[in-house]
Amino acid sequence: MSTTTLLIALYLARFAAACLLRYLNLRHLRRYGSIVPDGFADAVDAQALAKSASYTLAQSRLALIDSIYDSALLLVFMFTPLLPLYDHWIASLTDSFVLRGVLFMLILTLVQEVLDIPFSLYSTFRLERRYGFNTTTPALWLSDLLKSTLISAALTAIVISAALLLVQHSPGFWWLWVWAFFALFSIVMIYVSPYIIEPLFSKFEPLGDPELEEEIREMLQKADLRVKDVQQMDASRRSLHSNAYFTGIGRVKRIVLYDTLLKQMQRPELLAILAHEAGHWKKGHIWKRLVLMEAAALALFFLVHQVMAWGGLPLLFGLPQASFLAQVLMVSFIFSIVSFPLTPIGSWLSRRNEWEADRFAADLSGAPDALASALVKLSTENLSNLHPHPLYAAFYYSHPPVVDRVAVLRGMKTKDASE
Repeated sequence: MSTTTLLIALYLARFAAACLLRYLNLRHLRRYGSIVPDGFADAVDAQALAKSASYTLAQSRLALIDSIYDSALLLVFMFTPLLPLYDHWIASLTDSFVLRGVLFMLILTLVQEVLDIPFSLYSTFRLERRYGFNTTTPALWLSDLLKSTLISAALTAIVISAALLLVQHSPGFWWLWVWAFFALFSIVMIYVSPYIIEPLFSKFEPLGDPELEEEIREMLQKADLRVKDVQQMDASRRSLHSNAYFTGIGRVKRIVLYDTLLKQMQRPELLAILAHEAGHWKKGHIWKRLVLMEAAALALFFLVHQVMAWGGLPLLFGLPQASFLAQVLMVSFIFSIVSFPLTPIGSWLSRRNEWEADRFAADLSGAPDALASALVKLSTENLSNLHPHPLYAAFYYSHPPVVDRVAVLRGMKTKDASE
């Protein structure tokens, strides 16, 4: 068996494993989707469960078709003459190593975004509208697409240019300098994005409820946390899905609440949600995750350097030679196969953080039942799957299944009451 055939077989095996997990999840939903979980009886009925199951099935079908489509395009590009032809064409445009690399990535990124447009249109204007979520107009959708494409192109050009200049000037240690640049760039973007990029898409304004803002600041003060701003976002311009999040870092931390969330939740529930988010900061989940990701990135950059220095990478794909960026694509393809079995590890670490943040929120707010109630509302309003297959959840879920979280939180209330 040739290495090319082996790589294709491994990629297809990875794809088949992902499809099997998806199948198990949907079969589990069909079997148990009509059962109202404990603690949800006041929020959902048979009709609501049926709608939630239908939404999950529709999303999964679209995701499966999208995945098949993307995988087929990737295999065709990587294992037919398309890649060497594209690589040769880019090389014919300029003699500049840096400019060739920028054009290589920019054109590929643009083509990928164009090819994904049909799925975005269907998801937004058919699927999300059918289930009562979409509020985006065609003009707003197009505006978002154009702005995101321009921003993505600009950032890609900056990052690729800087990375390739470092490669060019330090062939033996580029992996270290490029990693350091990427790490610094990601931290800068955490600072800059809330003030420059996010406002290009959404309107942020002070919280319309001064009393709620004061309660939020008092609660966070108990946890010795300071935030620069508490703001609400006009999420309802695009969707009726609801959420809240912390953004920024250091002294520029701020809380953002979707206007949809403000309409759905009672004040104790909002405070409990924000106490959970505060738990991530107080427990150090943000910086620990950043450190872990950067450590993994450093190891990955070193491995990429070693593989590319080996010189035999193009031969694995049946090519005598390939440009630097083409080899980066080859390494990315191999990494997508190798990293798949490691997915549950990252998911488990994330779920562990979520459990810690739930416990922190229960202690800080003193109202575990309020967080449980908020989670019930969030899951039912967003038509979340209340019956994921355990294996699927263990593999992919970054948050514990909501039914489990609600049960644990309400158990805290019972325990506190008994004490």
